[in-house]
Amino acid sequence: MDQIIVRGNGPLKGEIPIAGAKNACLTLMPATLLTDQPLTLTNAPRLSDIRTMTALLQSLGAEVAGLQEGQVLALSSHALTSHRADYDIVRKMRASILVLGPMLARDGVAEVSLPGGCAIGARPVDLHLRALEAMGASLDLRDGYVHARAPHGGLRGAVFEFPLVSVGATENALMAATLARGTTVLKNVAREPEIVDLARCLRAMGARIEGEGTGTLTIEGVDALHGATHPVVTDRIELGTYMLAPAMCGGEVECIGGRIELLEAFCEKLDEAGLVVEETARGIKVSRPNGRVRAVNVTTAPFPGFPTDLQAQFMALMCLADGTSILEETIFENRFMHAPELARMGARIEVQGGHATVHGVETLRGAPVMATDLRASVSLILAGMAAEGQTTVSRVYHLDRGYEHVVRKLRAVGAHIERVKED
Repeated sequence: MDQIIVRGNGPLKGEIPIAGAKNACLTLMPATLLTDQPLTLTNAPRLSDIRTMTALLQSLGAEVAGLQEGQVLALSSHALTSHRADYDIVRKMRASILVLGPMLARDGVAEVSLPGGCAIGARPVDLHLRALEAMGASLDLRDGYVHARAPHGGLRGAVFEFPLVSVGATENALMAATLARGTTVLKNVAREPEIVDLARCLRAMGARIEGEGTGTLTIEGVDALHGATHPVVTDRIELGTYMLAPAMCGGEVECIGGRIELLEAFCEKLDEAGLVVEETARGIKVSRPNGRVRAVNVTTAPFPGFPTDLQAQFMALMCLADGTSILEETIFENRFMHAPELARMGARIEVQGGHATVHGVETLRGAPVMATDLRASVSLILAGMAAEGQTTVSRVYHLDRGYEHVVRKLRAVGAHIERVKED
């Protein structure tokens, strides 16, 4: 098993290219199941989760080829051979549930294992199922699988309001609705850039969709979708993560491909903390003036609020802030598991339920720490880059699910970081 070793060494300088969004790509890939024509995705990230989704689609009979070192994905589902998404693959990643809606809409049948993923809370799939039921699907949960069938003649348009905002459920329902008979109106939907990106891709495939980026989606079902070529949107979570590197270590880093509109609430918090964030012709430049950053309070919220996927990384920054900050996690329970590991490095953090109180300290100290999930792993790396001495991060296989070439990218701006085999 690999470890990442980080040594604090002062300010950073340079540029980091930002990859295509993992969460967007994992949503776009199942869209191939909606058509028998080719779907080509450009700017795809090269991550283990993408390989897992590839294996899942291939198990259903889809063809998936990685071109140009994996940055272009060529997908085709002209002849599906199975409608069963097996537990052995699905358990590795929660996004696997996104094959349910497309298969059900196209062929009227699907069997999908209940999914796995990071251990950061229950994250039930009931909202996915309720939306599909509203479109006429009959669902049976048994033996750990969702057994789904569409009525004779296929799914039908419906009006459905999500009781809670859910990105995954919005995506599943949106894809299913593109082939449903009649009009579907989805209310209280997620507004994330990944939803907008999916809608644009589906529209390029012939879908009739209005309202992406707002709280209501209106979809006019069509008889069939066709092939398309679509670029994956920039990964806003990778963007925010690397924006925090100079915030913690000092210096100036330009994140190539970034746009402030993807992270407005996050950028507002960086400004409040005393950092300089400016949009350039090529991306976003972040620099930290001399001295410590100011402590600020953060509450995670669905887009356009502060992203839950940047909470762990921002906590690492607040560990070094001047003052006391309160971080409130409203999206997932159990998402402060990185706090005890940061405490091993000298951070002062008190966790009570969904609130974490962080008393900023002047310095962190390197220590052996263990990653508990994807975002926690990179928060520990950032902390190690700003700490005195050496930090060894174990269980970094989580990292490979969401960050490509993290060592290479951070080295390019002056970080002392290496990946080694555990003794």
